[in-house]
Amino acid sequence: MKSIDPQQIDRLPGVRLGERDGFSFRCHAGLECFNRCCRNLNLFLYPYDVLRLRRSIGISSDTFLDRHVDVVMRPDSFFPDVLLKMADNAEKTCPFLTEDGCRVYVDRPDTCRTFPVEQGALYEAATKTTRRVSFFRPPDFCLGQHESTRWTLKTWAEDQQAVLYNRMTLEWAEIRGLLQTNPFGSEGAGGPKAKMAFMAAYNIDRFRDFVFQSSFFDRYPVKSKVRKKIKTSDLDLLRLGFEWIKLFLFGIRGKLLSP
Repeated sequence: MKSIDPQQIDRLPGVRLGERDGFSFRCHAGLECFNRCCRNLNLFLYPYDVLRLRRSIGISSDTFLDRHVDVVMRPDSFFPDVLLKMADNAEKTCPFLTEDGCRVYVDRPDTCRTFPVEQGALYEAATKTTRRVSFFRPPDFCLGQHESTRWTLKTWAEDQQAVLYNRMTLEWAEIRGLLQTNPFGSEGAGGPKAKMAFMAAYNIDRFRDFVFQSSFFDRYPVKSKVRKKIKTSDLDLLRLGFEWIKLFLFGIRGKLLSP
């Protein structure tokens, strides 16, 4: 979910969708373009995507990041983007694409679930809040856009089991909005604070070790019911990570950490 400049929103490609707007789409193996969209992608991965994908293929966060991710620091940015690394073949296919389709379909990323809708985040600096904006934007070659099945943003998200993914991506977008200003001071985006924030967001296994094998609970008291949940729930641990980043970098306290 990319941050969007409010002044540029009307210039963006695609048809902007409101909550009640409908669109037509159906993807199935009978279409000539089936799986064509799974090639040569700049596919952004968000923290919950990485959490699910690494579990789906049965490897650690470290291994997933080493094998399947490009970490890109863009000019004038204070935090890197994480993109899925395409396979080393002529078509630069998604590494999880097989002849039978997507082998991680149940745990596919938010962007894949939401397609052909693209989502962005409008960050309001005054209130430090983020709201989602959506555009219907299938590529020209996509034949699914000519199918008759109708959807709204709500019914499409429910059908694709994307509701939780959308929510987690929006929570992450709020942090990315805060990161539009430099919270790292002179140490910069390559310093210890930035590396700790990246770990909390994208390396759930290392963050778990950090929480349970360091003095984390002494420095950041965690409510007892939350501490019990994060022992077994990656999702609850990731949410704690989001809240900790806000407190650690910006002094914003949430609901999971005790006062």
